[in-house]
Amino acid sequence: MGIQERDRKVYRPLRRAGLEVIPDAVPAGTMPFVRGYGAEDVAGGFSHRYDTSRLVERLNADWYDLAVSVGLFDHRREFLVQLPQGTRSHRAALQHLHSGDTAPALWARVRLLDRWDIMGRGAASAFLGVHSGHPGFGMMALDGSVYVEASTGETGIDVLVVRHPDRSKNVLRHLEWITRYDSPYANREEKQRVAVWLASRAGGLPGLR
Repeated sequence: MGIQERDRKVYRPLRRAGLEVIPDAVPAGTMPFVRGYGAEDVAGGFSHRYDTSRLVERLNADWYDLAVSVGLFDHRREFLVQLPQGTRSHRAALQHLHSGDTAPALWARVRLLDRWDIMGRGAASAFLGVHSGHPGFGMMALDGSVYVEASTGETGIDVLVVRHPDRSKNVLRHLEWITRYDSPYANREEKQRVAVWLASRAGGLPGLR
């Protein structure tokens, strides 16, 4: 897939939602993704049921307030968001989550524009959710100090915060487990990215080797 196709299919819908993608600008050494955190790692967040009045408006307001309070944005309102490789949508990625035929998502650097609608147009773009009011995304501060995740459940939406995920023993243990996971469903590219990142940390936390 060429640059023009990705711009047309991925970047333009995100711009309409108020996110300007800044290509090839992810800080060196950024951890590949955040998984495996425990309840003790969660440092805040919010939830709303699907029947909440003016759901998208509430979600947007609470997401922005949370992002500002935990330091997701830098002084230019830039941060990282995970986007699928190619043009596969969030919905398609969920459908193939356990099939082994989907490439892992990658971080992209974005800037929040003056007019934005993350939980409405963003979720409806198919890259930050399933459809409007049903978000699904991972976001992280440029310095990796905070991770924000949105997910949809049976009755509502949950948005949570993990501070310093690169210091979480739960997250690091999960990443090391990925490098050892031997299965036909394991994604080799993902395993390699994790192994490289862990090696760059000179062995990770004591007791995890």
